[in-house]
Amino acid sequence: MSTTMLRTAAPARRGAAMTRAEVQEMFERLRELNPHPTTELEYSTPFELLIAVVLSAQATDVGVNKATRRLYPVANTPEAILALGEDGLKPYISTIGLFNAKAKNVIATCRLLVERYASEVPRDRIALEALPGVGRKTANVVLNTAFGEPTMAVDTHIFRVSNRTGLAPGKDVRAVEDRLMKVVPKDFMQDAHHWLILHGRYVCKARKPDCPQCVIHDLCRFKDKTLPN
Repeated sequence: MSTTMLRTAAPARRGAAMTRAEVQEMFERLRELNPHPTTELEYSTPFELLIAVVLSAQATDVGVNKATRRLYPVANTPEAILALGEDGLKPYISTIGLFNAKAKNVIATCRLLVERYASEVPRDRIALEALPGVGRKTANVVLNTAFGEPTMAVDTHIFRVSNRTGLAPGKDVRAVEDRLMKVVPKDFMQDAHHWLILHGRYVCKARKPDCPQCVIHDLCRFKDKTLPN
């Protein structure tokens, strides 16, 4: 572990939100651990990312990647997926949860992209959220990952990490998103949601967080930390 990782802070105050200095330290450590974080969804164009994120609702990235590895070599544009139709699309995504509803949304989204946006993914939140199957979180992922916008896509991992650590406590995902936009330093905003998702997925896990291996354990407010073996 690097010298940066070994830096310690004053004992964290249980239940209190992180201080500005602690937030800065947190993201410095996460950046040192992973300088170039990105989504684990596989894509090569904004459209492929959009469809992958739509398919990822209540599904794992691993499961979505398995499906898109079959789908994208056959159809990876709005026109090509429209040509498949719902019945033609379903066999490619049938291993993903809620695939019937997702197939309907994907086809409807592809139709709107062709008819309104010349088959291009719009770089606009309102336009994105008007697409079937696209909510605020999906729009934020696309804006951030495909277009480099400083947005915060709050999923269950980010919601958990933000509340446990004291980084951005909130009762719902929108409250957490709004607070994160205020407290995350500008220099870290572009990559912050990737760091937080990965931290929640692999370290600050829901059932048994791996606190002994956590690089921010001394900054964290979580009162039920797991103890070293």
